[in-house]
Amino acid sequence: MMQAFSLTRLLLRPPGFGIVTQVAGMKRFEPPPSFDHIQLPEKPKLPFKDKVPQMPHPAMKPPKSKKRLELMRGPELIHNKLIHQQYGIMALCGGRMHSGHFEMVRMTTNRKMDASRMFAVWRVDGPWQPLTKKGQGKRMGGGKGAIDHYVTPIKAGRIIMELGGKCEFQEALPFLREVAEKLPFKARAVSQEMLEQEALQEKELAAANINPYTAEYVIRNNMGGCWKWISPYDKKWFFKYV
Repeated sequence: MMQAFSLTRLLLRPPGFGIVTQVAGMKRFEPPPSFDHIQLPEKPKLPFKDKVPQMPHPAMKPPKSKKRLELMRGPELIHNKLIHQQYGIMALCGGRMHSGHFEMVRMTTNRKMDASRMFAVWRVDGPWQPLTKKGQGKRMGGGKGAIDHYVTPIKAGRIIMELGGKCEFQEALPFLREVAEKLPFKARAVSQEMLEQEALQEKELAAANINPYTAEYVIRNNMGGCWKWISPYDKKWFFKYV
């Protein structure tokens, strides 16, 4: 019965069914990018960052500082673009980097990049803000504690480091992503094309928005008495950075 059924299916198939016909056609591949205009620096690798900032005079006592949380809040307005217009790591929120994070970025990048055709540069200063800490088991009071270590405050949108050279983004993406995931705040690997495309999409969304009651309009006009319960930072950044 089964043999008769399979034979019937074979007889009812249209002619030419299952025959693969090879057709020669012209394929259009995009030309590879040209990196002839890029000049590699003499020292392509990331340099070492000191754990402690250097004082102007050796006898000068390092000053202490407040927490200054405002250095981590809000968007970065200056160092938020790629100078070499290739690739880099961008912070997505505020945070702090100490000497261990700088060393992790330096060692991972220098070990995995091809120094013969790539280069990397820092976009942040070394640790400079002092953080104090009191000894274990000490009572409250007695003034501010001694300096424990130094950090570098980071704002959202800050470029941590840049990578360039004669390479494509897909070559640098694996180790740039690895570095971004190890940082103490949310970060991502970006390219110049990604940043330009996101800026264009943001403008298109703002132009296509037909709702006049945006967050900025509502807060500026104090609609519903929102100033009584929103944060003073929301009055400045309109719920974009918390």
